[in-house]
Amino acid sequence: MAGGASPGRTAARQALGRYGEELAARRLTEAGMSVIARNWRCRAGEIDIVARDGDALVVCEVKTRRAARGGSPMFEHPMAAVRPGKTDRLRRLAGRWLADHGGPPAGGVRIDLVAVVVPRRGAPVVEHVRGAA
Repeated sequence: MAGGASPGRTAARQALGRYGEELAARRLTEAGMSVIARNWRCRAGEIDIVARDGDALVVCEVKTRRAARGGSPMFEHPMAAVRPGKTDRLRRLAGRWLADHGGPPAGGVRIDLVAVVVPRRGAPVVEHVRGAA
């Protein structure tokens, strides 16, 4: 495995990611958006969530992290993981989505980020940033 990850650790990471995406989809729906696709893939990559917010199309990147354990060094906040290269790829993926689905809507396209931090105890913290990229 790349990076020395064991198969169990990879499965746990994938499960954490799916859980975060489920929480993100719920948050977007609660905010009045309609989720129209999840985990949309093409050759160039994947969009975690595609949603409609009124007449705008929203391409949403979801980052999920476990909170640092007591005594562990501080973890990187999920939003910090979305660097310029990732936002450039999200823009390209949005273009691919539009090409495959009839072009831009009247309200344009927005890229949002949802960060999910899962603590050892208690409820997860979900942050939604509109127009982040």
